[in-house]
Parts: sequence; structure tokens; C-alpha cells
Amino acid sequence: MFDRPAGKTVERLKKRSQFLAVRSGEKRRGRLFLLEVLDRKDDEAPRLGLTVTRKVGNAVTRNRIRRRLKEAARVHAGDDMQPGRDYVIVGRREVLGASFDELKRELSRRIRGTR
Repeated sequence: MFDRPAGKTVERLKKRSQFLAVRSGEKRRGRLFLLEVLDRKDDEAPRLGLTVTRKVGNAVTRNRIRRRLKEAARVHAGDDMQPGRDYVIVGRREVLGASFDELKRELSRRIRGTR
């Protein structure tokens, strides 16, 4: 569970079947990551999953990318998430080279669905 500063929570996607279901939703491509969004058509809390493929690098690199994305979602972009939606962020190596402010802006913009 990701606690947001405003006190609201974002649930986590934990099962492989949940991640695979989101793949059938909308894809929002960006330079730093791919965001997949699925509308569950309910009013429950939004759910977030993070994944970084092995193509990106070794375990240390993948974990650094995952930690940066998780923190950006926790402190900033979580407020942009809509209830009843699942979000999966597929991180790319470029996340490591971007400033944290740039990462937060890009994540927020992709979650809102603006270009």
C-alpha cells in the first residue's frame, strides 16, 4: 500500500494475473516509462504496479529504477490517480538519468492522460 501525503491510499497490484489484465488497457508511452491504464469500472481505490524488465539491467539497476518510480508515485502522482483504475508503470533505464522533478512531472502528466 502506498500512503500518500493527503492520507489517501493507493493499493498495490500483487498478482501476475492483475498485471496481465492491465496490459489489455490503454498504453501511454513516454521517454522515461510506459504507463498502462485499465478502467475497472468500479469506485474502489486505484491500484498501482511497478515493473522493470531484465533488459534494463542487473538487479541493482532495476531496483534503483523501481525505487525512484515508487517514490515519485507516492509523493506526487498518486493524487492524479482516479478511483476504479489500475496503473502499471514499466520503467526504462532513462529514469536514472532524469532529475526527480522531471520524473514527477512526467509521471503526473501521463497519469492524467495529457501529452
